[in-house]
Order: sequence, then C-alpha cells, then structure tokens
Amino acid sequence: MDVGTTRMTVTSPEQMRDLGRRLAKLLRPGDLVLLTGELGAGKTTLTRGLGEGLGVRGAVTSPTFVIARVHPSLSDGPPLVHVDAYRLGGGLEEMEDLDLDVSLPESVIAVEWGEGKVEGLSEDRLHVVIERTVGAEAEESDVRGVAVTGVGPRWADEDLASLAG
Repeated sequence: MDVGTTRMTVTSPEQMRDLGRRLAKLLRPGDLVLLTGELGAGKTTLTRGLGEGLGVRGAVTSPTFVIARVHPSLSDGPPLVHVDAYRLGGGLEEMEDLDLDVSLPESVIAVEWGEGKVEGLSEDRLHVVIERTVGAEAEESDVRGVAVTGVGPRWADEDLASLAG
C-alpha cells in the first residue's frame, strides 16, 4: 500500500547528496530503501548522502562488484548496508544468500536496482525513483526528477514532503 509520493527536482550531485542526508534523518533500523534509476542517474550519490547523514564509517561507493557492502555506524546509529542488485538475476532467493533479512532489523538497507527483487524483505519500504530530465541536453545535464514513495504502515505518518526542502 503506497502511503504517498513526494516529487522534487535535483539540479546537481551536491543536491542529490543533500537529499540523501535529509532522507537519513527519517530512517531508523529496519528500514529498506529501494533505489531505481538508469546507470548514472545518481543512486550511489544519494546513498553517499545517506551514509553521511547516518554517520557511518567508510567511503560509500558503488558495490557493483562486491554486491553488498556494510558501513558500520560511527556512533550509536544503525549501520548502512548498501546493495547493488544489478547483477542478480533472480528474485528474493538470490538476495537471501546475502542474509539481508538477518541484517534488516538492526540496519538501514539501501538497494540499488532492487525493484522487482527485494520487495519481499519488508512490507514497509521507501522507493526512490531517479529520472534524468527530458530533452536533447538531458545526457549532459545534472538535473534529475526524484520521486520518493512510502510503502506500508511504517511510512503512513512520516512527512516525506519535508524532503523537498
């Protein structure tokens, strides 16, 4: 059950990181964030901001070749588990090999390319869709449309509109 979508325009990689930092303020242990967007859309940049906002250790980089990377908290916050599901063809069965269901209760899990693969991990999740602007200059532009949708009861009372600030 979708509980609401907030849409915004992001005009630079710095703004995408800032969006990640603002989003991190809403997250708590057990939250699942699905990141959808084409190659180069800004999924890892947003996740880098999540890591900064959560105060985790280690540089947040694309986990494409390792599939999943755990960033422990530098304080008493939740660790960030950053997953790149691009190379995983199967659904939840393949994801189960990563033990994400074990990590979920105490972690924030951000999954790039997870749409259609990890929804079964939790009935509550945020779905972040990042799209390039339309037009001839879109390939060279940093302008992105971002839609953040809360799914499930966990997000029913959260003010996702605060992310647009």
